[in-house]
Amino acid sequence: MRKWKLLAAVAALAGLGFAGPSPAGAQAYKAEYKLSTVLARPSPWGVGAERWAELVTERTGGRITVRVFPGPSLVGGNQTMEFGALRQGAIDLSVSGTNNWSSQVKELSLFGLPFLVPNAAALDALTGGEVGAEIFRVLESKGAVGLAWGDNGFRQVSNSKRPIRTPEDIKGLKIRCVGSPILLDTFTAIGANPTQMTWSDALPALATGAVDGQENAVSIFVSAKLHTMNQKHMTMWHYIASPLIFAVNRDVWNSWSPEDRAIVKQAALDAARENIALAREGVLTAGDAVLKQLAAEGVETIDLTPGERAVFRKAVQGVYDKWTPIIGQDLVAKAQAVVAKH
Repeated sequence: MRKWKLLAAVAALAGLGFAGPSPAGAQAYKAEYKLSTVLARPSPWGVGAERWAELVTERTGGRITVRVFPGPSLVGGNQTMEFGALRQGAIDLSVSGTNNWSSQVKELSLFGLPFLVPNAAALDALTGGEVGAEIFRVLESKGAVGLAWGDNGFRQVSNSKRPIRTPEDIKGLKIRCVGSPILLDTFTAIGANPTQMTWSDALPALATGAVDGQENAVSIFVSAKLHTMNQKHMTMWHYIASPLIFAVNRDVWNSWSPEDRAIVKQAALDAARENIALAREGVLTAGDAVLKQLAAEGVETIDLTPGERAVFRKAVQGVYDKWTPIIGQDLVAKAQAVVAKH
């Protein structure tokens, strides 16, 4: 009888994916881990999330099997609820944009400061240096372990009404925004009418004309085929960078062996590298292939001059005055010092 009980216990552990001792002692792995992401393929965001899941599953030999849930279906389509679900354990892993989590992690609003980051080199210096490391420390204190930084591209603004070159042009336009308070403040400051809604709600709203426009990366504009939803004018103003974070619930992370943690982190770094390359391909300059494709589809792209961007930057000074103490004066100063070098 004792022998049969022992065999049953071993079988049960095997079915749970038992992977040996971890820092907290012998713990069972889950049969499957849930990864939440807003977008699926073919967007660079979705590619990064799915690639991470594939690499983890493959490199751990199935000890850690990851299933991707785009939508984000695990939180009823509301991406602003994703971080809460991640830290509470309803989600195991996530690839998310900083704007989606900024209402719960105030430091992430750093990337929502309008016209702070001028180019990709400055963004990479921020995420790859002490600023990025400090933000990851904040995330871990709140229950999520950041492993890698990805990219969703600079966010541009499009609309169905008219070209936008000045704050006067955007005045009164109803612009869909993700539920990030700093973004709502930014569009209010330049005279627009920001409307908070999930991405799943935004698409029919754009198609029917319930909202005039939206702000997002060019890659998302293309993958969602927004040119078919009355979005005929796109202003390339690079008003904010939109980095992605590859993260794991802290308790889940601690349940894995050190060897498996190393595998998961390296897989995140590799997937993020692929994601960044895709997010930037063909969209960083007006002459690039993706923008030529949009022009062929009837989308007018407007490149702001440095002087025109400066007018918008002056118009949002109040956003800096309000949000710098919320984000943290020291963190903002560190970021500005890094940007000044690029």
